[in-house]
Order: sequence, then structure tokens, then C-alpha cells
Amino acid sequence: MIVHSPPPNAHKERTHMQKAVIAGSLAWASALVLPLLLGGCGSEQPPAPAAPSVGVVTLTTESVELTNELPGRIAALETADVRPQVTGVIRRRLFTEGSFVKAGQLLYEIEDAPYRAALAQAQGSLAVAKATINATALQAQRYRDLIAINAVSKQQYDDAAAAAQQARANVAAQQGAVQAAQVNQNFTRIRAPISGRIGRSLFTPGALVSATQADPLATIQRTDTVYVDVTQSAAQIIDLKQAMASGGVSEADGAPIRLLLPNGSVYPIEGRLQFADVTVDPSSGSVVLRATFPNPDGLLLPGMYVRARLVEGLRRNVILAPQQGVTRDPRGRATAMVVGKDGKVEIRQIETDRAVGGKWIVTRGLKAGDRLIVEGLVNLRPGTVVKPGAPQQVTVASGEGR
Repeated sequence: MIVHSPPPNAHKERTHMQKAVIAGSLAWASALVLPLLLGGCGSEQPPAPAAPSVGVVTLTTESVELTNELPGRIAALETADVRPQVTGVIRRRLFTEGSFVKAGQLLYEIEDAPYRAALAQAQGSLAVAKATINATALQAQRYRDLIAINAVSKQQYDDAAAAAQQARANVAAQQGAVQAAQVNQNFTRIRAPISGRIGRSLFTPGALVSATQADPLATIQRTDTVYVDVTQSAAQIIDLKQAMASGGVSEADGAPIRLLLPNGSVYPIEGRLQFADVTVDPSSGSVVLRATFPNPDGLLLPGMYVRARLVEGLRRNVILAPQQGVTRDPRGRATAMVVGKDGKVEIRQIETDRAVGGKWIVTRGLKAGDRLIVEGLVNLRPGTVVKPGAPQQVTVASGEGR
């Protein structure tokens, strides 16, 4: 059996043929796919980015009340210290601490034995003086008759007449002494000078008190109506008066005042401004304003710290911009972005006066009809075309956000 071995170059030739076939297939596939890819890139462009949506508020002119919150203290409408007017030992206390007392109500009794004795002594002296006046008057009458016939000298008559006048004067003096003794005895019964709520008693029965002591026995305060004394800087008052003089602000007559209590709640009853002090406190540069508030439930206590929200005036035809639409540049200047012509963003430098609620009073840089951007400000640049719409988070009044 004869075995034929393959030629030495047959394996290499077969490998070259396989590579040639694969290369031809790849070339054919590329010839088909590449035109399609090139044709697609030439016929379609990537979509342009959509205009960002922003929330806008259409500005209008409005009339706004200028309010201010000022610190203040509550004071009682009437305050009276209960003090002794005579010296003595307290015998009884006739009231309950913290209760309501009426004017004239008996509060304390002081031991009155010494004053009753003094009254009796004064009454006795008055009786003696009245008895003396009769004798001196009769003697003066007799001497008047005797001097007519020269039975007595004129000097004797003059002495008798003077004695009669002195007796009458002594009666008047003794009557005054009786009244003084009666008054002192009455002062041993200490009564309430005003109606109101009485505080704690600083002295107990058995204590010695006097008219010259520094401490009162107790204090009565009338609190059915209370004062609220608030302080305002003189500069704010001058600014307000100048604005009123220029016509930019009108006075708000009879405007109510609201109170913010220490726990943050609002007192439900409105108060009224009574007057402003006529002098400025040189130590603080402020002026005291006084308001009155009804206090039927006794919620407001004297000495309590409160904040009073009062209306200073009415400003007409102003631009109110939501605070969300006002920002600050690196130099600290107030700026705002508005939607201008062709829906492009414009930046404005503005000037603001004060905040009213959640808005700024804008004095320059914005006008009625401007569409202020209040939402979507992040990464927004001037000249960017935007899609304005109603804001989602900012509450706007009727007619805004169109």
C-alpha cells in the first residue's frame, strides 16, 4: 500500500485562502452599512434643548398699609399703693390677696385706742373753750355799758373785748383739733382708694406701720383696660412725617393696633393709639407711644413684654414684588429678573423700601406690567429664552401670573 503525503506548501495555501475569504466578506459588509450610516448623519440633526419653564408674576400698582412692629410693656390703667396714714399696729386684714376690691372697701384695721383717746381729749378742750367764750362775751358787754358812764376805764373795756375775741378764736382752734383727731381715728380704718385687683399683702396683722414707711401695705391695679407703652426711634418718626409731607404716604386715622403676646400668639382684641410723647428719650433716642387695649379676661398683665403691630400710614400706587423674585448680586445690590421681549430674560437693578408681608416695596427698577420671575431662577442667565407660566409655590393675588 502506497501512502501519498501532502505537498509541503498545501497547508499554507489553505490558510491564505481562508483569510482572503474573511477579508472579502468584511469589505462587502462595510460597503453596505457605511453608506447607510453616512446617509443618516447627513439627513437628521440633534433636537434643540427646550426653553426652561419659569414661574412669573405680573406686577401691578397697589395701595399698601405701612405697618411696624415695636416692642412695648403693658401698664395698668390705674395703679394705687395702699399706705397707712397714721402710726399703729395692724389689727386685722380684711381682704383676700389677688381678689377684686371696690373703691372704699375696708382693707386693714389699725389699733385705734390712742386715737380715740386723743379725740376725747380734743372734744373736752372744745367744751372748755365754749364755756369760756360765754363768760368773756358777757364781761365785754358789761364793760361796754359801763364805759358810757365812765364807770370803767377804756383800757379795761379793750381788755375785755380782746378776751372775748380770743375765746371765740380758741373755740375755732379746738373745733379744728377735734376734726383732726376724728380724721386720725378714721385713718385707722384703711380703705381701697380705687377699684381693681389687689396684690399680695406685704404686712401681716401685728406689724407696726407708719405714715413715713417706704413700702406700701399692698398695691391695687385696674386692668379691665390696660395701656401698652411702645417705643419707636425718632429717625423712623421723622421719615414717616417727611413721607406724609411729600404726599407719598397718607395718614391712617383710627388705625387698629394688634398685639403679639410672649408665646407668639396674637391677642384677639384690637387696641387704639392714644398719643405719642412730646419728647425724645435722650438715652435711647426713641419716643414713647401709648395705646389702650380692652382686657376683659385679664390675659394682659402689667409688666408683660409684648410687640405691637401698628399701622403708620397708607402708601398708594406702589409696586409690590414677591421676595422670591428679588436677589442680591456680589456687591449686595438688589436685582430682579423679568421676561422681556421675545420671551428673553432681562436683569434689572432695583431699589426697595421695606418688606410688607412676603413682598418688597420697589421704588425703582420695576414697573406695572413687568413679568417678574419668581421660580426657576437657578442657573438662569440674561438673554435666555424661557417659557413663562403661573408659579407653583408663590401665592399671587388676582390678576398676577398672567
